[in-house]
Amino acid sequence: MPFLRALIVEDYEPFRRFVCLALQQRAEFQIIGEVSDGLEAVQRAQELQPDLILLDIGLPKLNGLEAGRRIRDVSPNSKVLFLSQESSPEVVREALRLGASGYVYKPRAQTDLQPAIDAVLGGKRFVSKGLEFSEGADPPAPHRHEILFCSDEAVLLDSLTQFIAAALSAGNAAIVWATESHRDSLLQRLHALGVDIDAAIQRGTYVSSDTEETPDPVRMLEAIRGLSEAAAQAGKEHPRVAVCGERAGRLWAEGKTDLAIRLEQLCNELARSHDIDILCSYPMPHQEDEDALKSICAEHTTANFR
Repeated sequence: MPFLRALIVEDYEPFRRFVCLALQQRAEFQIIGEVSDGLEAVQRAQELQPDLILLDIGLPKLNGLEAGRRIRDVSPNSKVLFLSQESSPEVVREALRLGASGYVYKPRAQTDLQPAIDAVLGGKRFVSKGLEFSEGADPPAPHRHEILFCSDEAVLLDSLTQFIAAALSAGNAAIVWATESHRDSLLQRLHALGVDIDAAIQRGTYVSSDTEETPDPVRMLEAIRGLSEAAAQAGKEHPRVAVCGERAGRLWAEGKTDLAIRLEQLCNELARSHDIDILCSYPMPHQEDEDALKSICAEHTTANFR
């Protein structure tokens, strides 16, 4: 019986090692390549024509969704199984729309990877449990307002970059409030991921603003509406807007907890009436901030520390 040839595309070495070990447990597989960026993934897929490609989304040089689009053209017989930290319904839907055979949510990879491979080999589709998505017209998405406490600047920039890249790659729009230096860094990182950020700016689906601007509900609403309209004009049905940045986090860092909470409450009001997803980046809290921490977290659907 001939081997099934597998290509693994993952930039985080420990997780790539985990995937390799999982495939090595199966006698029918031969790993013919391991790559760590999306651009090389497309090149190797065209060269090797693998039977199975295990593909991350958050990749350097070219993000996984764009890599998947190109792979579909250069290696149409390869089955693609996405492995991703991203749980957004929009991203899951877009990955499957590209023709992927499955989507494994990385936190569930320990239990889901082998069943996903079995499903793919059997000609079935696999999606990790708990990932909400619809293959028809986009349903109203659940309220998503996440807070991320960042251990350093690199975590902040990486998180914002991935959040924005996922939105734009799915055809949605994004707005970020960040310092000038961070806005410049985000542009560089988005370019490095293969996101056509210049085109997004020209279409009006990407906007960046300074954190020093005074929060204005009317201007925020106008910006969100403008971004949504631009995404719709670019061909996206039922577009969503990714709203992210460090504005509230900087208020928190300055000891202005009440103002930070007020801004988060405003975001919640917008989320109830508009199709937006929100990611707020904050510095790590100090032990003496326990009461303020509880108040801030109460305004969010999810709190993470990284």
